[in-house]
Amino acid sequence: MSKLGNLGARLHRGEVSYDFIGHRKLWYGISILITITAVLGLAVRGLNMGIDFQGGAVFTTEKTSVSVSQAEEYAKTASGHDAVVQKLGNGTLRIQIAGMDIQQSNKIKSDLAQDFKADPETITAELVGPSWGDQIASKAWQGLAIFMVLVVIYLAIAFEWRMAIAALVALIHDITITVGIYALVGFEVTPGTVIGLLTILGYSLYDTVVVFDSLKEQTKDLTKQTRFTYSEIANRSINGTLVRSINTTVVALLPVAGLLFIGGGFLGAGTLNDISLSLFVGLAAGAYSSIFIATPLVADLKEREPQIKALRKRVLAKRAQGGNEPQTVEAPGADDYDDEPEDAAPAVVGPRNQPSSRGRGRGRPSGKRR
Repeated sequence: MSKLGNLGARLHRGEVSYDFIGHRKLWYGISILITITAVLGLAVRGLNMGIDFQGGAVFTTEKTSVSVSQAEEYAKTASGHDAVVQKLGNGTLRIQIAGMDIQQSNKIKSDLAQDFKADPETITAELVGPSWGDQIASKAWQGLAIFMVLVVIYLAIAFEWRMAIAALVALIHDITITVGIYALVGFEVTPGTVIGLLTILGYSLYDTVVVFDSLKEQTKDLTKQTRFTYSEIANRSINGTLVRSINTTVVALLPVAGLLFIGGGFLGAGTLNDISLSLFVGLAAGAYSSIFIATPLVADLKEREPQIKALRKRVLAKRAQGGNEPQTVEAPGADDYDDEPEDAAPAVVGPRNQPSSRGRGRGRPSGKRR
């Protein structure tokens, strides 16, 4: 078995663990800092909206030896605006200039033909109205709102309303960070970007639901025992699914990284950046939020319930009587919900053997309650 697989098995059995819930204030602080940075970037720099949202003109040349940088200079000189130039696979250039009307586009087309030393008829011009972008943005917001409502309803029914709220906070967290990164980096926002944003919500929700499902299973009849608090079981759920979440995220990030860094960076396929950056940032943020935000937030909400508060007091009182506290949390089994004597000491991780009725010391596991 690989080291990672062995670690995953040990995490699932509770032999090793990391206290994610205990350090939740640290994770909250990191997320708040990142979110504030993203919001400031969005407020100061704003989003670089593509021509589909702003409207403008798109010029396509025939096959040419003019470089992208030269074409950008020609387009800026002809229009007085910054242009987005992309080199297509057949050697032609696609030049996008925002905020142009028909008269301006005809003059720019003529100037570009002179600069490129080409016949004006070989350069095609296409106008894009801003109303098209408004329709796309409106549909995107409608789709996002419908998705959020359905997610909350589903999670409230399948799990509980606290988990639905935590998942909603995690999704908003992921979207805010992704949009903020777009503002800071200055990548163009296109319909592909919108598609990427809607796609990452599914990935983020998947990781969160995996942890929630494990948490729901392990907290059945939790208040009938006095060995574990809700936060400890929540921490066990995160550790038990940690390697699975990491593997899922890495496998998803590898092809997206290829699109972003190889396709968009080395090969110069700028259109790939539209969707790949949103996917890359969103997938990473989704994995982070499912582990460090969603489940700790559920634990915070649940620990405010009167019965969970009472359970915590009973568990801590029993540990104070026993004089020791378990270093790791073992998943509660059937024996953990039986009535226990008040002076029972907390369990430690190890094989669980049933005591023998034939001898006083035979079959009794070391460190277990007597």
